[in-house]
Amino acid sequence: MIIDCHAHLVPPALLAEVQGRAAEFPAIRLVDQGGGFGFSFAGGKATRPVSKPLQDIPGRTAWMAENGIDRQVVGGWLDMFGYEIPAVQGVAWSRMINQHLGAQARDDARFAALGTVPLQDGVAAAEMLAEVMDAGLAGVMIGTQPKGVGGVLDDPALNVFWEMADRRGAVVLIHPVFESGDNRVHDYGMANAVGRVTDTMIAVARLLYAGHPLRYAGAKIVCGIGGCALPLILGRLRTNYALDTSMGDPDANLRAMYFDTLLQDAGALRYVASVVGAERMMLGTDSPFPIGDLRQPRRLLVDAGFDEATRGAMETGTAKALFGM
Repeated sequence: MIIDCHAHLVPPALLAEVQGRAAEFPAIRLVDQGGGFGFSFAGGKATRPVSKPLQDIPGRTAWMAENGIDRQVVGGWLDMFGYEIPAVQGVAWSRMINQHLGAQARDDARFAALGTVPLQDGVAAAEMLAEVMDAGLAGVMIGTQPKGVGGVLDDPALNVFWEMADRRGAVVLIHPVFESGDNRVHDYGMANAVGRVTDTMIAVARLLYAGHPLRYAGAKIVCGIGGCALPLILGRLRTNYALDTSMGDPDANLRAMYFDTLLQDAGALRYVASVVGAERMMLGTDSPFPIGDLRQPRRLLVDAGFDEATRGAMETGTAKALFGM
């Protein structure tokens, strides 16, 4: 059973319900963008429109079959998580998304779903996580910046969420958000090529120094995009820690996490695996986004020179155990 641990899906039925219930979410505005609609949360900048590949389930399953992928772990689309809206609306919004993702996974065994939570409020996020786990999902996909641009995942107000993840043994997959907060990446396609990496790198580095991966060791924290360059700068993180050892140890905390293989370079993948441990890495594609690894993603593991047993762990064993398949 070959498993892709990092993908996104917006079930068509969810979009239909969003349009039908729009009046129930006064802090959310649907923005018609010609052939599709995006979202404006709390009067903010409109997101991109929901792309057709996010909704195209037959196209997705055909791509999976072509690439020998049997199951895909899907979260929603980060652009529509809506952390900027009031928490009461955020609870209802998250629940609506989760119900459709869960239904898709129940109806089609090729998918396993990760829910979303209203991360703008720690208590509400913890309660929603418990609801997600009770519904049989493996955990959640969360964005890097709760409460909008500048929010941090080590915010003490979110400790109750991390405590719930620890207690319930939930997978928490950390993913970059729509707006990284750095205007320098808005040219040359760098929002995808660079901004998603730096956004996640900063968010997860804060968790390393806060000590969350070890403090909440029952939670299975996954960092997408192959660790977002953190394994490459571990020496620098370590030196910074030596200057103030009251912080969390970045080496120990990084190695308590899990990672996908979304590096798109065989040499980089070999190096990251040597730092964090190949047994902590899982095949991941970021499907269906073009910046992801959509062209023979399994080939990268062969090109990286991993033996058959290691590839088996990356493609099957680790994800199967982590997501409870």
